[in-house]
Amino acid sequence: MAEPSTLRDLALSAARIVAPELRRRAGAVEVSDTKTTLTDLVTDVDRWSEERIVEHILAARPNDSILGEEGTGVDGTSGVRWLVDPIDGTTDFVYGHPGFSVSIGVEVDGTPVAGVVVDPLLDDEFCAAVGHGTTRNGRQVRVNQVEDLSSALVATGFGYDPGRRRRQAEALVSIIGHIRDIRRCGGAATDLASVACGRVDAYFERGLNPWDCAAGTVLVTEAGGRVTDLEGRPTSGGMLVAAPVELHGPLLELLRSAGAEVA
Repeated sequence: MAEPSTLRDLALSAARIVAPELRRRAGAVEVSDTKTTLTDLVTDVDRWSEERIVEHILAARPNDSILGEEGTGVDGTSGVRWLVDPIDGTTDFVYGHPGFSVSIGVEVDGTPVAGVVVDPLLDDEFCAAVGHGTTRNGRQVRVNQVEDLSSALVATGFGYDPGRRRRQAEALVSIIGHIRDIRRCGGAATDLASVACGRVDAYFERGLNPWDCAAGTVLVTEAGGRVTDLEGRPTSGGMLVAAPVELHGPLLELLRSAGAEVA
């Protein structure tokens, strides 16, 4: 079985293959389709990026499983599964707005062990492997040491369903008076990377898929943070709350008080 650091390095090399083209094409593509709703965009570049990433991984590890946002489903026998979001934050990509990234997470026997989030516009590479910490462009990073909600800068995102988006916005009214401020930064992977490096203090969102948060979860936990669902249990999507350990409990309580549709 490959070491987590070896899997991390392969994920990074795969992301580096597509990042230059994503940077070049950002803001200069047409939407080729939508998925769940009219706001859930996909482009031909999303599909191209996933194909290149999958080819690179399978060339090095042909017995692994792969799950990709744009439809890749490869069954393997090794116990290693790759979760690939070729462009997390496609709307940002279409507009050429910072906030999109390439996200590649790795699980071994269902346990997250490595993750890479590469931001082509800001030229940031976030990498993590269990037991090796989290780096940003090769330098170790840690979550902020924040204990008081009133001092917390919190990121969030909104679902694609119009009804859910409205309820999420309404819930923020009961949250924002208890924290420093809210940020809507970009895709889930970017937001989780931001928690890991202290660019924001915490992040929460409902309606995520495994490929949205597989890499970012490892980034946060290896940087000293905690990632759970609203009940404090491990999560691979659905509802996700990421924060420094000291802030995590108070943030969960605040989110519960705002209601189940808070994110």
